[in-house]
Amino acid sequence: MKIAFVVDRFGSRYGGAEAYGVALMRELARGHEITVFARDYDSACDLRLPFVPLRSWSGWPSWIRVLLFAWRAGRCTRKGFDIVHSHMNGWCGDIEVVHVTPVRYNWRVRSLPFLKRALSRVSPRVQTYLGLEHRRVEVRQAHRTVSVSGLIAEQLRQAYGEQLVSPVIPPGVARPASPPPGLRARVRQDLGLSDQDRVCLLVARNPLRKGLPAVLKALALLPERYKALVVGGKAITQDFLRKTDSVGLADRVRLVDTTSEVDCYYLAADLYVHPTLNDSFGMAPLEAMSFGLPVVLSPSPWCGFAQYVKPGEEALVLSHPENAEELASFIAQISDDAALRARLVQGGDQVVARHSWAEVARRYLDLYQEVLRERT
Repeated sequence: MKIAFVVDRFGSRYGGAEAYGVALMRELARGHEITVFARDYDSACDLRLPFVPLRSWSGWPSWIRVLLFAWRAGRCTRKGFDIVHSHMNGWCGDIEVVHVTPVRYNWRVRSLPFLKRALSRVSPRVQTYLGLEHRRVEVRQAHRTVSVSGLIAEQLRQAYGEQLVSPVIPPGVARPASPPPGLRARVRQDLGLSDQDRVCLLVARNPLRKGLPAVLKALALLPERYKALVVGGKAITQDFLRKTDSVGLADRVRLVDTTSEVDCYYLAADLYVHPTLNDSFGMAPLEAMSFGLPVVLSPSPWCGFAQYVKPGEEALVLSHPENAEELASFIAQISDDAALRARLVQGGDQVVARHSWAEVARRYLDLYQEVLRERT
């Protein structure tokens, strides 16, 4: 098949939704022709596919750029492809994959202050996003709206009614190759970490949204041998530490800027912490499990991935993402209780076994065939 893949930016370093697209296209490219339509294509990405840039002047407001992107994507993919697979707001996709909380759910279902809701009805920005999303999820023949988690599917149902049935295809994960001998020790040494340190890893393009404040508060409750390693959003984290570090935690936090080479940091860590405030799924904790790390994460609805794990067996799930005392307790338990750690590592391995990219690709190919049959 000839498949057009429409996404904002193509590359694993841009975030979880983008990494989902790269991994899925890697699987599909084994037997099909993929063309990427995007604003940017990461030059460091090891997957090289035909690329059509869809850029617009950066001086435009974001909602105008999104509208222009949708219009250009619709024109460019109108002919010449068997399937248009889109991760973007708009109307071009035969398969539309929703990674984030629906716009209509945010503005019409959730509780909002009266003035904010009233102003949204005359805001060109909000109305543009609502209009694009409405066309994107419209129920029609030879078209599917896919959710990456059960949480997103439920939010779509609440926003658009029972007639919108959205199949759920969560992200997959690939088991990493065996690392070179001594890599963990070298990475920790380069980061200034000792063998006695207990390293809590957080990987995020925007660490503040993924729970960094709660991680730092938990760190303040733990002995000095507990350290935080934050990969991604270095400038954001530095600014936050400079403004809020009243207890001298900066020397216990290691910062690494956004990178597509994250494997070595998973190897260097002792556990993964994900007290996120907003994640439709949460690919980073799933990847951490593939590296044999025990995981602590937020409950649903803050983290969609929580619906796919057994609390206490496959991960430790917080009662609330901002409960720093509970987070500190969980971190200490994992470090001090060898039996608990072993149970979580084994449980995480079972979660990984249920989420292979080959299986994700197979499910999408089944949807493609359904669409093609309906079209003819």
